[in-house]
Amino acid sequence: MKHRIITKTVWLLSLVSLFTDMASEMLYPIMPLYLRDIGFSMVAIGILEGVAEAVAGLSKGYFGAWSDNIGKRMPFVRWGYGLSALSKPLLAMFSYLPWVFFCRTLDRVGKGLRTAPRDALLSDEATPNTKGSVFGFHRSLDTLGAMLGPAAALLFLYYFPAEYKSLFLWAFIPGIAAILVTFLIKERKQYSTNNSKKGFSFLTSFKYLPRAGKNYKLLVISLLVFTLFNSSDVFLLLRMKDAGLSDTALIGVYIFYNAVYAALAFPLGTLADKLGFKNVLITGLMMFAAVYIGMSFISGWIGFAAMFLLYGCYAAATEGISKAWISNIVPKEETATAIGTYEGFRNIAAMIASFIAGFVWQQFGSTTTFLSTAVVSVLVVLFIAFKINSPAKQLNETR
Repeated sequence: MKHRIITKTVWLLSLVSLFTDMASEMLYPIMPLYLRDIGFSMVAIGILEGVAEAVAGLSKGYFGAWSDNIGKRMPFVRWGYGLSALSKPLLAMFSYLPWVFFCRTLDRVGKGLRTAPRDALLSDEATPNTKGSVFGFHRSLDTLGAMLGPAAALLFLYYFPAEYKSLFLWAFIPGIAAILVTFLIKERKQYSTNNSKKGFSFLTSFKYLPRAGKNYKLLVISLLVFTLFNSSDVFLLLRMKDAGLSDTALIGVYIFYNAVYAALAFPLGTLADKLGFKNVLITGLMMFAAVYIGMSFISGWIGFAAMFLLYGCYAAATEGISKAWISNIVPKEETATAIGTYEGFRNIAAMIASFIAGFVWQQFGSTTTFLSTAVVSVLVVLFIAFKINSPAKQLNETR
């Protein structure tokens, strides 16, 4: 009997991510505006978001290890999505700094709680030869939610300008939908685990990486070096703004990027299952380098649209595939810990990357910022191409 690649559980988990991302992205574009509206300075906004992301990053390895230790996924998934959904309407209740800080942290803790167990559950639903398809399909629906959210927010604010608190309440609706769908998911029979006596803490990620297998360490460290120079998408948008594009054009190009990402994540994941994770991943990273070189010199909106087309291809060829590759080179009982460790360090590296990019941009300009990022990306590609074994060999070594 032919194995069904996209199972009911994969479908439901992908729908949960779609609804949750829709809720989060409804608020993402207006969050800085709201915070400034209630009296937050730019420094306070930076501290708030930085601390919230750090909490999410450090907690991913911790909750991933906890999930592996007890051999369960769904409690973490359900509570993680629940906390993130609850944080939206809570933001509308009060505008005091400690309360806003609590709500944003609650949202990020929810993300940290669910991410690694959810990805491990996706891995459990796949075979080693179908993980690219499964993770790619999940990324497609997740990104579709990232498209629908800003579109819904723009439509709402068009008819109800500056009604930010009302938007927080409306964002609770897709959040509730996400929670309800989690109750339709039935986890497979619990696997036996020998990890119950292993200690774990918020420093789990720092302890796991040194003891992990060689191939895992090489892959994760190379991806983290890349992340250290992969700054926030805000810098790409600022580059277009500096070139004279209107705010409407910026939003349009960004929605176009998400559309490309959503459309290609699943087919590129399927392609990775056939051609190998390594081949598709390094192709995606080369596309990234090409985008950053192009962004250094392009000035017209057609050129920027072409770059964001390529940027969507890069995201579709790397995001889900990197997790699928990781899940294939670690023991099954360590899947959530391994993915949580990678995701946690990636969160922290992404924060540092934006600080580095901001400093280089201010001191040397946008061209230097983008070209240096492209150079590092090419070096990472060369390292992965020549220093890391193909996934097929790694799978045989691990098993």
